[in-house]
Amino acid sequence: MPENKLSLDTLALHAGHTPDTATLSRAVPIYQTSSYVFKSSDHAAKLFALEEPGNIYTRIMNPTTDVLEKRMAELDGGVGALAVASGQAAITYAVLNIAQAGQNIVSTSYLYGGTYNLFHYTLPKLGIEVKFVDSSDAENYRNAIDENTRLIYCESVGNPKNNVDDIEAIAKIAHDAGIPFVVDNTVTTPFLFRPLDHGAGNSPNPTLRTTVSDSGMRSAVFPISSRCALNC
Repeated sequence: MPENKLSLDTLALHAGHTPDTATLSRAVPIYQTSSYVFKSSDHAAKLFALEEPGNIYTRIMNPTTDVLEKRMAELDGGVGALAVASGQAAITYAVLNIAQAGQNIVSTSYLYGGTYNLFHYTLPKLGIEVKFVDSSDAENYRNAIDENTRLIYCESVGNPKNNVDDIEAIAKIAHDAGIPFVVDNTVTTPFLFRPLDHGAGNSPNPTLRTTVSDSGMRSAVFPISSRCALNC
C-alpha cells in the first residue's frame, strides 16, 4: 500500500518534534540557553569538527529553532532548512552561499522593493553582478545565462505586480544550465504552492506570513530541495 502522507495541517502542528521522554510535553519547549554542556573534551572536539551532530552554541543551533527548521522543510517538501532573522537575510544567505565576487545571478525584474535594493545596490558592492530580465518569457533567463552565472531567481507571485511566471519552464532552464533556481514564496506560502515540487532548489519563506498572524514576529526560513542539497 502507498505510504499515507500527512496533511499540511498536521505537519504545521507536529512536524520536526518528538515529545521528550521526561515530561511528555506536547508543546515544543523554548530553550533559552546560550550554551551547552559537552560530555567530554573528545565530544566537544567532534562537534566542532562536524564529525557528529549536536548543539555547540545557540547562535549556531538551538533545539527550538531546529524544530522550526524541520517543520518548514516538511511543509515545503525539502530535505532541510535554515531559519534566519528576516526575509532579506534568507535571500542574502541563499545568494552568498552560491555566488561570489566575479560571478553573477539572473533575476526577474519584477521584485519586492527590498530585494531589488539588495540586488541592484548591495550585491554589486560585493562584486556580484545581477542581470535583470523580463520573467514573463522564460527564455529571457536562458539568454542571460553565461559561464559565470550561479543561480536564477524569481518570486512565485511578484510583489507588487502580482505576475505569475512559468516556474516549471524557468526551472528547466536552470537545470539545463546546471545552476540552482531560487523562488521567493512569500505570497503563496507552502499551503498554496510549493516551488520545490516544481523544480526550484531553494524557496525562502517569511514565517510572518506562513505561520504567524499579527504577533509582529519577523523571521524567515529557506528550505532546500534534495537537488540543491546535492548539487549547490
